[in-house]
Amino acid sequence: MKKIFILTGEPSGDKLASTVISKLKQKNTEIEYLSVGGSHLKSLGINSIFELKEITYIAFTSVLLNIFKINKRINETVKKIIEFQPDILFSVDSPDFTLRVAEKVKKKNSNIKTIHFIAPKVWAWREARVKKMKKYLDHILLLFKFEKKYFDKENLLNSFVGHPLLDEINKNNIKLDNIVDKKKKFISLFAGSRLSEINIHAPVLFKFIKKMNKKENSFKFIFHSIDRHKSYLLNLLNDQKITNVEVISDEKIKNEILKKSVFAVVKSGTVSIEVCKLNIPSIIIYKMNFINYFIAKLFLKIEFVNMLNIIKNKEIIPELIQRDCNPNEIFKSVYYFLKKPELIDKQLLDIKNTIQDLKSPSSSSDEAAKILLNYLT
Repeated sequence: MKKIFILTGEPSGDKLASTVISKLKQKNTEIEYLSVGGSHLKSLGINSIFELKEITYIAFTSVLLNIFKINKRINETVKKIIEFQPDILFSVDSPDFTLRVAEKVKKKNSNIKTIHFIAPKVWAWREARVKKMKKYLDHILLLFKFEKKYFDKENLLNSFVGHPLLDEINKNNIKLDNIVDKKKKFISLFAGSRLSEINIHAPVLFKFIKKMNKKENSFKFIFHSIDRHKSYLLNLLNDQKITNVEVISDEKIKNEILKKSVFAVVKSGTVSIEVCKLNIPSIIIYKMNFINYFIAKLFLKIEFVNMLNIIKNKEIIPELIQRDCNPNEIFKSVYYFLKKPELIDKQLLDIKNTIQDLKSPSSSSDEAAKILLNYLT
């Protein structure tokens, strides 16, 4: 039986990996899996060698503070992969963790094919990384067409597969009777999938909600959370005395809520693609500590943080970053959009036109699954 080890480093990578593996399972049931993964891979019956939260760290300072713990986990992961003897090491995102593991695995067993999904953003910073990556990666799968030239230049085998989150929308209809108040309109809120992000963004969003409630009471605010952070977010919320807020972690319910939302306030990252896919108007927020922000500004070569804005080189979706990520600016942006439907129409049209560049000819998960399958034959 062929074997694949799936290596992720955070919840978004776990979700992306699961979209590919679910397709692969449809094409070939005779594959054994093991992973470093989370709830999405677990739902496919794939065990993880340890909890994903044990290696999920954010930004430069957190990595420094946890460097010994991370190195220990890297070495443990390499040991488990070598013992498992997979035909393929399929690593997804989180390059500071997954690619360091892949490099060590390749040195110990060059017969293991190393395939990485979601190329590091070499176009944003550290382009020279590609020279090193080609020594231990056999194939890299790209979300965006414009990335190809960076890897072709170094002769690293690559394929554009598109973005999995733009694959066919789930058609499941979930009843929301216990959540829906027909007198209220949904605004979806995404504070982040990591505790460090939630601790920064949630207090800002609570104050934003209070400002909106003072203006009018026609909205219900829904925080989209992951299972393991739901109770933590609820505890933060309990101190706020806000009644028109829910915290949802069930994936199918979150999807239905988002589809019915009139607006979304989204932490910068992969989730913004999901929001765009469902044709929901939005703004992007992101805040980090001063040291991390200073380092990012020093090295990054890009003007925007949102991928659609980067592709078009203009602000299709407003970005409220760092100092601008505050309750007043979020309130002004959201309220202005909601009172100007023509602005929403313009944003959604720009998104529709831009998002075509992120789609593969079939589906991203199909394309990625085919490549994995080819390496098994």
